[in-house]
Amino acid sequence: MVGDVGQGDDIEAVVEKAYKTGASKVIVEDLREEFLSGYVFPALKAGAVYEHKYLLGTSLARPVIAKHQVEVALREGATAVAHGCTGKGNDQVRFELTYQALAPELKIIAPWREWTLKSREDCLDYAEAHGIPVAASREKIHSRDRNLWHISHEGGELEDAGNAPLPTTWQITKSPQEAPDKEEKVSIGFVKGVPVSVNGMEMDPVSLVELLNEMGARNAVGRVDLVENRFVGIKSRGCYETPGGTLLITAHRELEALCLERDVAHFKQHIGLKYAELVYFGLWFTPLREALDAFVEKTQAYMTGSVTLSLYKGNVSIASRQSEHSLYRTDLSSFTMGAEYDQKDAEGFIRILGLPSRSRARSRVEVAQ
Repeated sequence: MVGDVGQGDDIEAVVEKAYKTGASKVIVEDLREEFLSGYVFPALKAGAVYEHKYLLGTSLARPVIAKHQVEVALREGATAVAHGCTGKGNDQVRFELTYQALAPELKIIAPWREWTLKSREDCLDYAEAHGIPVAASREKIHSRDRNLWHISHEGGELEDAGNAPLPTTWQITKSPQEAPDKEEKVSIGFVKGVPVSVNGMEMDPVSLVELLNEMGARNAVGRVDLVENRFVGIKSRGCYETPGGTLLITAHRELEALCLERDVAHFKQHIGLKYAELVYFGLWFTPLREALDAFVEKTQAYMTGSVTLSLYKGNVSIASRQSEHSLYRTDLSSFTMGAEYDQKDAEGFIRILGLPSRSRARSRVEVAQ
């Protein structure tokens, strides 16, 4: 089964390669819109970012691929599913937890763990010995994963945390030095937290993310170099390019800053951290994720509006925020006196607020004496 999540591969070539390497049947599933609408956008609404930087591009793609893999297996009468993940990474966990959640009766085959393949070099030797064409080489040995949301890079010079990424490591984003010398502005419209338009033009999810990817990439937006904590307990280093996702998470945060009540906004930060952890750990198909989604959905009821961003050489700044549900009121925020806020009221408010502090201070003085 080939799941198209926007990785940009020549699907016909992938199918041909599958048949040449022994497949008796190849099923192609176009998962792009489901990937965005059913997985990426819920994570966006939750504010899910793993360890402050990672927008979870690979982590979000695994459950939708594994889900359809299970569906195909059951439809075709298969008794097992397989994946090509290494025995040291997160992806083996993500695939297999999904298999077990959706079809625990299926056998799981993981060649990396069962065969004698111990490194990417071993895989290259195996491919060469069996006439399997691969894009990687010993000179270009990066492990890459690409979809509509991002592209990740691991291995090679990146395995030494002291090495800067080579210029050739980055695949889709321009460097700040190569980016235009003039800022570009983009307005993103949301309805109940879901992005629906760019510069006033309504778009389907795939077209919207593709356009924002182009805009962000040409302005050097979306590069991340991260040392992260894998679920299996190993620290790893990866470089990620998420140009469109960076624009969307930035715009969505600004809309929430405008429209969410303080207590909800603060509590939702905890939800975002937990949501990111669940996604990263492969726990998409769990009651907790569903419960968090229910909370997040409630918070997004009034997240309708638009945010305009200014893009310039890798930087993203806010040009404007607008929403009919905005809780920001100039008459209250202004330093000018208004009828609804009497500054004299602050004195009593502060004294009541400070009562525990005064009581504690006096008690300690009495004890000291």
